[in-house]
Amino acid sequence: MFGYIVKRLLTAIPTLIGVSLLVFSMVHLAPGDPAMILLGEKGSAEALEEIRKAMGLDKPLYQQYFIFVENTLSGDFGTSFKSKELVLTEFMDRFPATIELAFFAMLIAVVIGVGAGIIAAVKRYSIFDYASMFISLTGVSMPIFWLGLLMIYFFAVNLEWLPVSGRMGYEFYVDEITGFLTIDTLLQGEYEAFWDVLRHLVMPSIALATIPMSILARITRASMLEVMDEEYIRTARAKGCAPLRVVMIHALRNALIPVITIIGLMMGTLLGGAVLTESIFSWPGIGKWLVNAVFQRDYPVIQFTILIIASMFVMVNLLVDLVYALINPKIRLS
Repeated sequence: MFGYIVKRLLTAIPTLIGVSLLVFSMVHLAPGDPAMILLGEKGSAEALEEIRKAMGLDKPLYQQYFIFVENTLSGDFGTSFKSKELVLTEFMDRFPATIELAFFAMLIAVVIGVGAGIIAAVKRYSIFDYASMFISLTGVSMPIFWLGLLMIYFFAVNLEWLPVSGRMGYEFYVDEITGFLTIDTLLQGEYEAFWDVLRHLVMPSIALATIPMSILARITRASMLEVMDEEYIRTARAKGCAPLRVVMIHALRNALIPVITIIGLMMGTLLGGAVLTESIFSWPGIGKWLVNAVFQRDYPVIQFTILIIASMFVMVNLLVDLVYALINPKIRLS
């Protein structure tokens, strides 16, 4: 198992190098000058050149790239051009919000999506099967920004059941211990604030979970239907195994490989920051932060954030491979 893990880690290194090179090239070759954005249109040429020199933008691109790689390996991720704050500090301030949102969104997607897929497969061609697949098709087809706006209009504006944006109401205050408001409020015994945090999480979590939930439902159903026709399932039924044990133990475990693949891919996407969801609900996570950095040509923020997102995808894929090996030992042996 250790050799398997090391092999997977070594194969991730060229991927990260390629991502860093691609991101660096795309960001610097895009039109727009961060020095001009900071100085404004009325700045003099001397002041513009001075700012470019201070930012290191006067050096050739290959030198800027090697400096970027050297600083990254040494743990120096630079300073934001716009806020003058350390990029790592700003990232750590926003990352807990993204993790919290991604966790609840994935929890909703897995519980409802996988559950609906299992029931639809067991009760194939039933009303529940057709209804769940129709709803999942609708969920995949509906854009997140449109769903988010509809939810805000009905549940926040008309019905006034849920808050429009943010992580917690202004009437509450808790000391930041972990950065996760659901945990911090419980640790400090602020149960009303905890309930308010959950209310703020409802709409963005559902909006973010819609597409993963729909995909998981369809993949789970298809995988379960394929497994349910296998001979060992008929053998288990013939031996008198309980229907629940046949479905949850014999069938589901063997149908989990494609489901785990989708969960891994979706988790990487959610942890990378759901740009549309965070923008619509004014969620202070890394997705919204990255969008602002792109508009402001804040190179250190863009490079660091995308490199972290790529690293997350690599680590999640590694975790998925390890889960494969745990579920099916033949993968580990091969």
